[in-house]
Amino acid sequence: MSSDIKQLANQTAIYGGTTILSRLLNYLLVPLHTYIFSDASQYGVVGELYAWTSLFLVILTYGMETAFFYFARDKEIQNKVYSTIVTSLCCTSAIFIVLCTCFSGPIASWMRYPDHPEYIIWFAFIIGIDAITSIFFARLRYLNKVWNFALVKITNIVTNVLFNLFFLLLCPYLLKNNPDSFVSTIYNPEIGVGYIFISNLIASIVTLLMLFPSFFKQRYEFDLQLWKKMLRYALPLLVFGLAGIVNETMDRVLLKYFSVQENPQASVGIYSACYKISILMTIFVQAYKYAAEPFFFNKSKEKDPQKTYAEAMTAFVFVCSIIFVGIMLYMDIIQYFVGPEYRVGLPVVPILLMANLFLGIFYNLSIWYKLTEQTKFGAFLAIFGAIITLVLNIVLIPRFDYMGSAWATFACYFSMMVASYLLGQKYYPVNYEVKKIVLYMAVAAGVYLTSTLLIKGLGIETIWVRLAVNTLLLIGYLGILFVLNKRKILRLLRRQPTES
Repeated sequence: MSSDIKQLANQTAIYGGTTILSRLLNYLLVPLHTYIFSDASQYGVVGELYAWTSLFLVILTYGMETAFFYFARDKEIQNKVYSTIVTSLCCTSAIFIVLCTCFSGPIASWMRYPDHPEYIIWFAFIIGIDAITSIFFARLRYLNKVWNFALVKITNIVTNVLFNLFFLLLCPYLLKNNPDSFVSTIYNPEIGVGYIFISNLIASIVTLLMLFPSFFKQRYEFDLQLWKKMLRYALPLLVFGLAGIVNETMDRVLLKYFSVQENPQASVGIYSACYKISILMTIFVQAYKYAAEPFFFNKSKEKDPQKTYAEAMTAFVFVCSIIFVGIMLYMDIIQYFVGPEYRVGLPVVPILLMANLFLGIFYNLSIWYKLTEQTKFGAFLAIFGAIITLVLNIVLIPRFDYMGSAWATFACYFSMMVASYLLGQKYYPVNYEVKKIVLYMAVAAGVYLTSTLLIKGLGIETIWVRLAVNTLLLIGYLGILFVLNKRKILRLLRRQPTES
C-alpha cells in the first residue's frame, strides 16, 4: 500500500470514525421509531419527507461544494471563492425559507398532508440551515480540519438523538405518571412523528450556532464574475445531484403513488426502515467520499495520479465486499433493529447493499469528469440513471411493490457504474484492477448465496446453529481474501511499502 493510499485510509478512518459514531447514534433511532410507531404508514411519512429533503438540499447547494474544492486550488483567490459561495448560499436559502413559509398550506395539501402545514415550515428551515452549513463543512474538509468536522457532526447527531429520546420516550412517560407536570405545557401527543422533525430542526440550529463563529472571522466580498464562472462549473453538478437524488430517494415517493397495496404509505415505511439496515455500507461509502474528493483533487497535480486512483478503487471494493458479507451472514441478529411489523421487507437488503457498493464505485470513477472539467458528463450519467430509476419504478412497483424499487435501484447504479467506467477510459484512462474487483464482488455474492442455500437445504431453524454456520463461512471468506492479497497484507504488517 502506497503512502498516498495510507493517507487516504487515515483520513477515511477519521471521517469514518466520526460518521460511524454519528450514524450509529442515528441508527439507534430506527428501532426507537419502528417500535414506537408500529403502524408502518406513520414511519412512511418520515421516509417520504426526508426523501424530499434530500432533493431540495441538492437544489439549494447547487454544486457549490465541489466548485469550492475545484476553484480553491488557486491559493490566491481561495478566500474570495469561499466568501462568494457563502454569500450566495445564504441568500438562496433565505429566499427558500420565506417562500415555503408563505405557501406551506398549498404545499402540504399537494403532498397529501393538508392537516400538517407545519411539516413544510419545519423542513424549510432544516433544509435552508443545512444548505448554509454545507459550505462550512466543505471548508473544514478542504483544510483537513477533520477533528473540527468530527466534533460538529457528532454534536449534531447527539443533539438529534437526545431530543428524540426526550420527546418520544421521556415526555410520554412523565405525562402518563403525572398528567399535571410541566411536560404538559411543552408536549402534545398528537404531534406524534412530528417530534422526529422537531428534533432534527433543533439539531440543525445547534450545528449552525457551532459553525457560525467562523463566519465572522472571514472578510466577505462577492465577486460576480467569479460567481458566474463557478456556476458554469457547478450547474452540471446540480443536474447530476438532482438526478442522483432521484436515484437515491425518489423510490420512496414513487412507492406512495404507484403501489397497488391497500396502504401504500405502509409500503413506504417498511421499505424506508429496511433500507436503513444497509447503514454500514452507506456509512463507509459516505466516509470514503468525504475523504476521497479533496484527496483526489490534491493528488491530481502530482506525477501519475492514476496509479493512486486505481489503488484506492481496489481497496474500496475490498472493504465493501467484507461489509456486504458481514451484514448478510448476521441478518438473524441485525433484523432486530427494526420492529416486527417491518421485517417483511428484509429481502430488499442484499439488493440494496450491492446497489450501494456500485454507487461507491461510481463515486470513485467520477474523478475523471471532474478533473477534465467535463462535468456535463456527470450530469448525463446521472440523468441516464434517473431515467432508469423512474421507468423501472413505475413499471415494477405495481407488480412487485417495494421489491420493484429495490431492483430499480440496483439496475440504476449498476448501469451508471458501467457507463462511467467506459467513458472514463476514453477521456481519462485509469488502469483499474477490474478482474480483482469483479472477483471480490462475485465471491462475496457467492458466500451469501451459499449460506442461503445451505441453511434452507439442511432445514436449519435454530438461530445459534445458523450463526455458527455463517461464522464458519465468514472465516472462510476472510481466508480467501487473505490468500488473494497475502503479499500486500504481509508487507503492510511489516510496514513496508507495496510494489505497484
